[in-house]
Amino acid sequence: MAETIETLVEGGKASAGPPLGPALGPMGVNIMQVINTINDKTKEFEGMKVPVKVIIDPVTKNFEIEVGTPPATSLILNELGQEKGSGSPSKHKIGNITIDQAIKVAKMKFGSLLGKDLKDKTKEIIGTCVSMGVTVEGKNPKEIQKAINGGEYDSKFA
Repeated sequence: MAETIETLVEGGKASAGPPLGPALGPMGVNIMQVINTINDKTKEFEGMKVPVKVIIDPVTKNFEIEVGTPPATSLILNELGQEKGSGSPSKHKIGNITIDQAIKVAKMKFGSLLGKDLKDKTKEIIGTCVSMGVTVEGKNPKEIQKAINGGEYDSKFA
Protein backbone atom coordinates (compact mmCIF):
# COMPACT_ATOMS: atom_id res chain seq x y z
CA MET A 1 0.00 0.00 0.00
CA ALA A 2 1.50 3.31 -1.09
CA GLU A 3 2.07 6.05 1.47
CA THR A 4 0.90 9.57 0.54
CA ILE A 5 2.13 12.86 1.94
CA GLU A 6 0.08 15.94 1.02
CA THR A 7 1.38 19.42 1.67
CA LEU A 8 1.46 23.01 0.42
CA VAL A 9 4.84 24.27 -0.76
CA GLU A 10 5.94 27.59 -2.20
CA GLY A 11 6.57 27.13 -5.93
CA GLY A 12 10.20 26.15 -6.60
CA LYS A 13 11.19 26.58 -2.94
CA ALA A 14 10.51 23.25 -1.23
CA SER A 15 13.14 22.39 1.38
CA ALA A 16 14.18 19.45 3.55
CA GLY A 17 12.88 21.35 6.57
CA PRO A 18 9.31 21.06 7.89
CA PRO A 19 6.78 20.06 6.69
CA LEU A 20 8.44 17.79 4.09
CA GLY A 21 11.70 16.63 5.72
CA PRO A 22 10.20 15.18 8.91
CA ALA A 23 7.40 13.49 6.93
CA LEU A 24 9.78 11.97 4.35
CA GLY A 25 12.51 10.86 6.81
CA PRO A 26 10.76 7.73 8.15
CA MET A 27 9.80 6.68 4.59
CA GLY A 28 13.41 5.83 3.70
CA VAL A 29 13.45 7.76 0.41
CA ASN A 30 16.21 10.09 -0.80
CA ILE A 31 14.85 13.34 0.62
CA MET A 32 16.93 15.64 -1.60
CA GLN A 33 15.84 13.74 -4.70
CA VAL A 34 12.18 14.25 -3.71
CA ILE A 35 12.77 17.96 -2.89
CA ASN A 36 14.59 18.59 -6.20
CA THR A 37 11.80 16.87 -8.17
CA ILE A 38 9.16 18.98 -6.39
CA ASN A 39 11.14 22.18 -7.09
CA ASP A 40 11.51 21.30 -10.79
CA LYS A 41 7.78 20.63 -11.11
CA THR A 42 6.68 23.76 -9.22
CA LYS A 43 9.15 26.41 -10.45
CA GLU A 44 6.55 27.98 -12.80
CA PHE A 45 4.41 28.78 -9.71
CA GLU A 46 7.16 30.81 -8.00
CA GLY A 47 5.79 33.01 -5.24
CA MET A 48 2.56 30.98 -4.85
CA LYS A 49 1.58 28.13 -2.55
CA VAL A 50 1.08 24.93 -4.54
CA PRO A 51 -0.60 21.70 -3.36
CA VAL A 52 1.80 18.75 -3.72
CA LYS A 53 1.26 15.01 -3.20
CA VAL A 54 4.23 12.71 -2.69
CA ILE A 55 3.23 9.08 -3.26
CA ILE A 56 5.81 6.60 -1.95
CA ASP A 57 5.97 2.84 -2.46
CA PRO A 58 7.25 1.63 0.94
CA VAL A 59 8.71 -1.58 -0.57
CA THR A 60 10.69 -0.23 -3.54
CA LYS A 61 11.16 3.32 -2.09
CA ASN A 62 10.13 4.71 -5.49
CA PHE A 63 8.16 7.93 -5.37
CA GLU A 64 5.82 9.89 -7.58
CA ILE A 65 5.08 13.62 -7.30
CA GLU A 66 1.66 15.03 -8.18
CA VAL A 67 1.49 18.82 -8.36
CA GLY A 68 -1.85 20.56 -8.13
CA THR A 69 -2.36 24.10 -9.36
CA PRO A 70 -3.08 27.15 -7.26
CA PRO A 71 -6.65 28.49 -7.50
CA ALA A 72 -7.44 30.54 -10.63
CA THR A 73 -7.83 33.65 -8.46
CA SER A 74 -4.24 33.25 -7.18
CA LEU A 75 -2.90 32.88 -10.72
CA ILE A 76 -4.80 35.99 -11.88
CA LEU A 77 -3.58 38.00 -8.86
CA ASN A 78 -0.03 36.82 -9.61
CA GLU A 79 -0.37 38.09 -13.21
CA LEU A 80 -1.50 41.46 -11.81
CA GLY A 81 1.04 41.60 -8.99
CA GLN A 82 -1.84 42.15 -6.53
CA GLU A 83 -2.43 40.73 -3.05
CA LYS A 84 -6.22 40.30 -3.19
CA GLY A 85 -9.31 40.88 -5.30
CA SER A 86 -11.71 43.80 -5.09
CA GLY A 87 -14.12 44.03 -2.16
CA SER A 88 -16.74 45.54 -4.48
CA PRO A 89 -15.92 44.24 -7.99
CA SER A 90 -18.73 46.14 -9.74
CA LYS A 91 -17.46 49.53 -8.49
CA HIS A 92 -13.75 49.13 -7.73
CA LYS A 93 -11.37 47.57 -10.28
CA ILE A 94 -8.01 46.27 -9.02
CA GLY A 95 -6.29 45.79 -12.36
CA ASN A 96 -6.37 44.75 -15.99
CA ILE A 97 -5.09 41.61 -17.73
CA THR A 98 -4.63 40.96 -21.42
CA ILE A 99 -6.33 38.17 -23.33
CA ASP A 100 -2.87 36.51 -23.57
CA GLN A 101 -2.56 36.51 -19.76
CA ALA A 102 -6.04 34.96 -19.48
CA ILE A 103 -4.99 32.24 -21.96
CA LYS A 104 -1.77 31.65 -19.96
CA VAL A 105 -3.80 31.14 -16.74
CA ALA A 106 -6.24 28.85 -18.60
CA LYS A 107 -3.29 26.73 -19.81
CA MET A 108 -1.93 26.46 -16.24
CA LYS A 109 -5.35 25.35 -14.95
CA PHE A 110 -6.17 23.29 -18.08
CA GLY A 111 -6.80 19.94 -16.34
CA SER A 112 -9.13 21.33 -13.69
CA LEU A 113 -11.35 23.60 -15.80
CA LEU A 114 -14.64 22.35 -17.22
CA GLY A 115 -14.57 23.85 -20.73
CA LYS A 116 -14.14 21.52 -23.71
CA ASP A 117 -11.25 23.45 -25.29
CA LEU A 118 -8.82 26.30 -24.62
CA LYS A 119 -11.35 28.88 -25.84
CA ASP A 120 -14.02 27.74 -23.32
CA LYS A 121 -11.47 27.39 -20.52
CA THR A 122 -10.21 30.94 -21.19
CA LYS A 123 -13.80 32.21 -20.95
CA GLU A 124 -14.01 30.50 -17.53
CA ILE A 125 -10.90 32.38 -16.36
CA ILE A 126 -12.34 35.66 -17.72
CA GLY A 127 -15.54 34.85 -15.78
CA THR A 128 -13.44 34.64 -12.62
CA CYS A 129 -12.15 38.16 -13.41
CA VAL A 130 -15.75 39.48 -13.18
CA SER A 131 -16.04 38.53 -9.50
CA MET A 132 -12.51 39.77 -8.70
CA GLY A 133 -12.89 43.30 -10.09
CA VAL A 134 -10.39 42.71 -12.91
CA THR A 135 -10.86 44.12 -16.40
CA VAL A 136 -9.64 42.30 -19.52
CA GLU A 137 -8.05 44.30 -22.35
CA GLY A 138 -9.36 47.42 -20.53
CA LYS A 139 -12.99 46.32 -20.88
CA ASN A 140 -15.66 44.60 -18.79
CA PRO A 141 -14.84 40.84 -18.85
CA LYS A 142 -18.42 40.07 -20.01
CA GLU A 143 -17.81 42.15 -23.16
CA ILE A 144 -14.63 40.15 -23.85
CA GLN A 145 -16.53 36.87 -23.41
CA LYS A 146 -19.05 38.07 -26.03
CA ALA A 147 -16.19 39.05 -28.36
CA ILE A 148 -14.66 35.56 -27.92
CA ASN A 149 -18.05 34.01 -28.73
CA GLY A 150 -18.18 36.20 -31.83
CA GLY A 151 -14.82 34.84 -32.99
CA GLU A 152 -12.88 38.09 -32.47
CA TYR A 153 -9.94 36.36 -30.75
CA ASP A 154 -10.00 33.04 -32.68
CA SER A 155 -6.42 33.58 -33.95
CA LYS A 156 -5.15 33.36 -30.34
CA PHE A 157 -6.74 29.93 -29.85
CA ALA A 158 -5.40 28.39 -33.09
